[in-house]
Amino acid sequence: MAGSKWYKPYLLGGLAGLLLTASVLFANQFFGTSTTFPRAATWLVDLVGIDLSHLPFYQVRSGALTGASFPDWQLLFVVGIGIGAFISSLLTGTFKLESLPPMWVARFGDRLGLRIVHSLIGGVLVMIGARMAGGCPSGHGVSGVSQLGVSSLLALVMFFVGGIITARLIYRGGK
Repeated sequence: MAGSKWYKPYLLGGLAGLLLTASVLFANQFFGTSTTFPRAATWLVDLVGIDLSHLPFYQVRSGALTGASFPDWQLLFVVGIGIGAFISSLLTGTFKLESLPPMWVARFGDRLGLRIVHSLIGGVLVMIGARMAGGCPSGHGVSGVSQLGVSSLLALVMFFVGGIITARLIYRGGK
């Protein structure tokens, strides 16, 4: 990374910890992102007039996981992550547009449609896994671990192990 210093991860990690602390103190909210996606999906389903309220999912925590509580702070958090990453890449000079990552092209070729299909399938599988794990890596890794949650520590280890194994299988140990 351009202009990278060894201390930046520690500084930025500490700032993230302070931000989490402020979020809990002022808004009584811990970090997490995975619930935004089922909320957005059910909001869109409701918007087009499909009634799925009879499903048990809609009754969990009085509809807190559905579009009934959407938009909310978590949507702003997800949008902020994207905006923050974009601004950070501009400030560090690392921003670049690319239709396909070079590692993908080296392994699978330059078919954009294949990449889109794999990304959609992968995204669905990751979301199912995050819901089964009771949260996403950011939720478990930052919020859960900050509370010394054993389930979060285990989930975080499994996220990393699963990611490493998947990357090794897909890219065959590529650099």
